[in-house]
Amino acid sequence: MTEATQILEKIKQYQSIIIHRHVRPDPDAFGSQNGLAEIIKASFPDKEVYVVGEDDSSLSFLATMDQVKDEQFTESLVIVCDTANQERIDDDRYKLAKEVIKIDHHPVVDPYGVVQWVDVQSSSTSEMIYHFYMKEKEQGLQMTDRAAFLLYSGIVGDTGRFLFPSTKERTFRYAAELVGYDFDRTAMYEEMYKTSLNIARLKGYILQNIRVSPQGVSYVKLTKEVMDQFDVKPSETGAVVGVLGDVEGIKAWAIFVEEETVIRVRIRSKGPVINQVAAKYEGGGHPLASGAKIHQWEDVENVIADLEEVCK
Repeated sequence: MTEATQILEKIKQYQSIIIHRHVRPDPDAFGSQNGLAEIIKASFPDKEVYVVGEDDSSLSFLATMDQVKDEQFTESLVIVCDTANQERIDDDRYKLAKEVIKIDHHPVVDPYGVVQWVDVQSSSTSEMIYHFYMKEKEQGLQMTDRAAFLLYSGIVGDTGRFLFPSTKERTFRYAAELVGYDFDRTAMYEEMYKTSLNIARLKGYILQNIRVSPQGVSYVKLTKEVMDQFDVKPSETGAVVGVLGDVEGIKAWAIFVEEETVIRVRIRSKGPVINQVAAKYEGGGHPLASGAKIHQWEDVENVIADLEEVCK
């Protein structure tokens, strides 16, 4: 029995299903979480299906979260989308659930759940959710225009508009099928990629302060003072991570973001594998896109030295 079939069987067993995703969500987290919820609602209209976690104003065009009482969890099946480790699950009440299922496309760093479906070859968890529908639609799963909109948005977000190497033949095939549903792709792209004036100015600051080592490593420090100067919150800095990706000569780069108690490190690469560097600093992720954290600015030099090593 495949993982997709096991998940469908678990869904059939429960009246209440609560779907989680990771903290600091991106379009794939929202797309996979809410796309799966829409498929289950359409396929099993008598079931109670909820999505939980913090709302995110930049992703409100995709969905808003439900308010769920603690007691609802105790008799529920929880499905966690797009989250490699339990520490990053948004809303830790998942621990109250009867059973937990993991659906994810990141390398395994924390096995959890009675069913663990992890496919690192998928471009996104949203692609996996559409694959789940395709494999099990003969068992009664239903696709809707809204579910298609959500899953397509997630795929677009995690593939960088189909530019990243994770984009495979299946990704394009599924995307082509999804655009056959009725939703406004133009409006979706406008919402996903619009840039506020303060973020645009911060991007300008980053580009004006580029430093590139002989090995092709670049980095920028976004201190509290810098973010205050541009009126940008740490949670908004995800919008600037890719700004160095088009600069000639850069192989890998890191954005250091000062938060209240830690310094968040967003690491990207054009080829050298960097997730092992992230793992060394309390993080992890994909070979070319990872996150980590450090606790003092002095550690920046160590992170950069490790990136230099993998870029040699």
